[in-house]
Amino acid sequence: MGMFTWFDAKSAQEFGEQLANALIERTPLEEMKSEKSLSKKHEAMLNKLNQMVAEFKKENALNFYKKAKLGNKFRWVLVEKGYDQEYVDRMTNWLIIKL
Repeated sequence: MGMFTWFDAKSAQEFGEQLANALIERTPLEEMKSEKSLSKKHEAMLNKLNQMVAEFKKENALNFYKKAKLGNKFRWVLVEKGYDQEYVDRMTNWLIIKL
């Protein structure tokens, strides 16, 4: 059974999607294009995501497979919503470091 739980990344993938949607909700693509007050709003969004990651890590043991699945899901949700590739890469790297 232990081996199967090691590869069970369903909750990690769901959390990756949840994080991406939280980012999208707090920093919509339209606002990304006009970066006027984005820095303060972006900082607040990062703090919120950081809290969400900390909570998730308390309740879920993440091995490198699950971290990769989580990060990959996060990345693809943002890509599908049309976020700039450089931004997506930067945010995904930020997330992986936090995990």
